[in-house]
Amino acid sequence: MTDKSAEKLKASGWTIVETSGFLSLVGPLWQRVVSGEHEYALITQDKHHNRRGLVQGGVLMTFADRACGMTARFVSGRPKLATVQLDTHFVEAGKIGEILTSKPRVLRSTRSLIFVSTEVTVDKRCIAMASGVFKILRNDP
Repeated sequence: MTDKSAEKLKASGWTIVETSGFLSLVGPLWQRVVSGEHEYALITQDKHHNRRGLVQGGVLMTFADRACGMTARFVSGRPKLATVQLDTHFVEAGKIGEILTSKPRVLRSTRSLIFVSTEVTVDKRCIAMASGVFKILRNDP
């Protein structure tokens, strides 16, 4: 299932995001830009299941946080940001093998904070909604 899903994403213009640390354990995370809008995807695998065999809520939160944070970083043009708040609402269960997608939207950007929201979807089904606030950090030498 994962190989077919990966081929489907590649054929639609998605590329893998290079990550390290914790996110490399969750991913791979996929990205693409369509009409200037950033989109992200995650193919759910067996490693993402909870005790009921569905997608773990922490995976949904991590995916939403990363998608919103990457969009905030792109909009700010700054390499360092920190999540200061992330509100998540779980709407429906995600199933292992499904492709989660996120199309974050910047609601407001100030000199120090960026407000972003997204829906995590599978096809047209909303799985979760999230909104986050990201702090622009100083660039240390």
